[in-house]
Amino acid sequence: MSRPRFDVVAIGNAIVDVMAAASDDDIVALGLAKGGMTLVDEPRAHELYQAMGPAREISGGSAANTLAGLAALGASCGFIGQVAGDQLGEVFAHDIRAGGIAFDTPVRAGEPSTARCLIFVTPDGQRTMNTFLGASQFLPADALDDAVIADAAVLYLEGYLWDPEEPRRAMRRAIATARAAGRKVAFTLSDAFVIARHGDDFRALIEAGAIDILFANEHELAALTGKDDFHEGIAALGPKIATLVVTRSEKGAHAVSGGEHAMVAAAPVGHVVDTTGAGDLFAAGFLFGHVRGLALETCLGLGAICAAEVISHYGARPEADLTALVAPLLS
Repeated sequence: MSRPRFDVVAIGNAIVDVMAAASDDDIVALGLAKGGMTLVDEPRAHELYQAMGPAREISGGSAANTLAGLAALGASCGFIGQVAGDQLGEVFAHDIRAGGIAFDTPVRAGEPSTARCLIFVTPDGQRTMNTFLGASQFLPADALDDAVIADAAVLYLEGYLWDPEEPRRAMRRAIATARAAGRKVAFTLSDAFVIARHGDDFRALIEAGAIDILFANEHELAALTGKDDFHEGIAALGPKIATLVVTRSEKGAHAVSGGEHAMVAAAPVGHVVDTTGAGDLFAAGFLFGHVRGLALETCLGLGAICAAEVISHYGARPEADLTALVAPLLS
């Protein structure tokens, strides 16, 4: 098999994050579910934006955040996602390309507008996300570049995007393309609410051997397996996946691959500022090690370092030099 052009190509929501500090009283007054992710319509998105304090706009989206981390580590990456022909669409395209990530999905004309996630960050570092999916949920299968997918060592899919019908069809086609090319498919479950709606789909993909690398946190693991006990969940799912990676916040992370188990502690953080993107950057570090054939424990350690960096500041994209941070682990 020829050496792939890309280390990772991802399909995900093309979202611009709008972030602002908020108090717990603000969360209550706005009727928000603290620490969770709620889908909102466009009028509610406008209402919440008006209620926000001074905000920062930066391209986000779970899979796109993972690629930003990978690119910062030196990986070659491409992104497939849908934006509209508006200002936020231009912001998203500029930011992802400026990070050295290939992005050539055609712009979608007309309504709805580009997706945005309004994120209220409380003093304890918890982020309360309110997402208007907008144009991102209308990614059509014919927008995929099959040659790009076939030329990536790993196809990485965002569970959040499995919810709307049109991109779900696109991702099924992408899985078939990647597997036909002999490439690996990685999938992140994203959130327990996604599993509640599409758990049967995910279980079917796993049983069919269509997913090589599965990322979950311990709550998603419980939702997918029906096992409240963490170790029982690992035992139930681990043998069905070539590589299973489960994050546990401050308790570190656990991975199983080919019967091998590896665990790492969470990397130390001086002060947790904003937990947005922790799982996304963990996946970035892990995949960076994986495509280079590094040991399972090393891959977990890379993920832990990247996750620790991103929760030490506002925003879901790395700000420090990730290559310098991970260098001691790779020496």
